[in-house]
Amino acid sequence: MAIKKLLNIGVIVAFLVGGLLLFYAFNPTEQSFFIPCPFHYLTGLHCPGCGSQRALHQLVHFNIYGAFRYNPLLVLSLPILIYAVGITIYNFINQTKYRVSFFYNNTFIYTYFGIVVAFWVLRNIPLEPFSYLAPTTL
Repeated sequence: MAIKKLLNIGVIVAFLVGGLLLFYAFNPTEQSFFIPCPFHYLTGLHCPGCGSQRALHQLVHFNIYGAFRYNPLLVLSLPILIYAVGITIYNFINQTKYRVSFFYNNTFIYTYFGIVVAFWVLRNIPLEPFSYLAPTTL
């Protein structure tokens, strides 16, 4: 059982490190193997995730301002995402079911969903200050 657990941990670490190295080594604006946003391709509008790949590239290069220019919602949500992934990995490694009740609170879920929808709508309004929410070139 211990070998299987170590193998699982190794796969998780390799996946995370590999993803970080991919975004470190390759700029999504210059490489064609990164998947473009299908919503933006079909409608010309920005979804809440548009600019996330470019933002991740900027983050692994420690350019927080550049990442924020591509997708401010991702940058502001990153601490929550890292914490949630950390808890998931902790539970997987230790075979526990630890949960943070805050994430399962209806108020949190509906509020975050509302923020995402508002961000989606506002970043597509072509007027200042809303145009600053759209992904931009650096």
